Amino acid sequence: MTLTMITVMLALLLAGFPMMMPLMVATLVAFLMFLDPLKPTIIIQQMIGGVKPAALVAIPMFMLAADIITRGHSANRLIDLVMTFIGHVRGGLAITVAATCTLFGAVSGSTQATVVAVGGPMRPKMLKSGYDDPFTMALIINASDIAFLIPPSIGMIVYGVLSGTSISELFIAGIGPGLLILAMFSLYSFIYASLKQIPTEPQATWARRLTALKGAVWPLGFPMIIVGGIYGGVFSPTEAASISVAYAFVLEVVIFRSIKLREMSDILLSTGMVTAVVFILIAAGAAFSWVISYAQIPQELIAALSLDQASPAILLVTIAVIFFVGCMFVDPIVVMLILIPILMPLVKASGLDPVLVGIMITLQVAIGSATPPFGCDIFTAIAIYRRPYLEVIRGTPPFVVMLLIASAALVLFPEIALFLRDLSIAEQ
Repeated sequence: MTLTMITVMLALLLAGFPMMMPLMVATLVAFLMFLDPLKPTIIIQQMIGGVKPAALVAIPMFMLAADIITRGHSANRLIDLVMTFIGHVRGGLAITVAATCTLFGAVSGSTQATVVAVGGPMRPKMLKSGYDDPFTMALIINASDIAFLIPPSIGMIVYGVLSGTSISELFIAGIGPGLLILAMFSLYSFIYASLKQIPTEPQATWARRLTALKGAVWPLGFPMIIVGGIYGGVFSPTEAASISVAYAFVLEVVIFRSIKLREMSDILLSTGMVTAVVFILIAAGAAFSWVISYAQIPQELIAALSLDQASPAILLVTIAVIFFVGCMFVDPIVVMLILIPILMPLVKASGLDPVLVGIMITLQVAIGSATPPFGCDIFTAIAIYRRPYLEVIRGTPPFVVMLLIASAALVLFPEIALFLRDLSIAEQ
């Protein structure tokens, strides 16, 4: 049965079908060939059940908020703010990109939106200042992936629903690793600029900084509302998502007036199309997971790999490797839909903190999104910047190494992720 499903999926992928088709067809073929006594309506029930959790409502909400602010002025105001404070230091322009991507990730929760909104205005500035294009594109792509870790994070929502883990705790726990990666990228940018003798920008006056801060006050409200509200127990992640949409609408349509009301129909259509793809994948993944679970395939794989006898640390490293490799070749959400139901029983039996596991998985998803051969943000950059594939990926190895170092640090020092989570629990 396992061989049949793998063969069907590979054949359809090689034929050029989108990932949802291999998932659904492989599930149906396995069901009809090996689970004949069961009624086919069970597949429909599992697909409906997969998209039924209320927490999934947060996904289209955060996507809509991201679409609104990506077309508005928020990104430019955040760039201006960061640039006035650190643009004059060595590598300041590159550090500004990394810091702005982190801030914008806290605003949008979308890596691809961050690539577009921050990379669009910043790439020409970096090239003009003397940075190599491969370094520039690699920095933008990888710094944008911090959005996976800084709340709100769609990956964390998917993991939370599949594993039954608190999404609020995942959001809080992602802040520490996200800031660690920002610090590593900033240090590398400083070293790179020093070696290449990249000239620095003029130092901004405090009057200029105050003006930039006033301009960025409204966009900075996003992380304050989302993180502060969830951290303080004021509202749930789903409620935070709906509030972020309202805030984005008021900010860009009413206050900044960067978007006309008539443009909202296009934004809603764009969000609806992306949401439909994501939810079809989730529904197909739910049916796929049920079939392989019913057929005892996860238990066979775990026994074959002796994972049930591994120590918690070895199991965490194994999970990281599996997701890192998987996300290099397949859409991250698909990898999560397939593997999380297989691995969660093992995680619970080992005593590993599911929040720590979720952050590790989310980090591997972030790495996979920017890692050859099929990282989704690589192809976003190719489409936006119109540069060849090899040129886009040329500068990625140092950033991948840093992300892997962050993964190792998370294994050795889980408090990086769990400190703020534990602190929030203690205060409640």
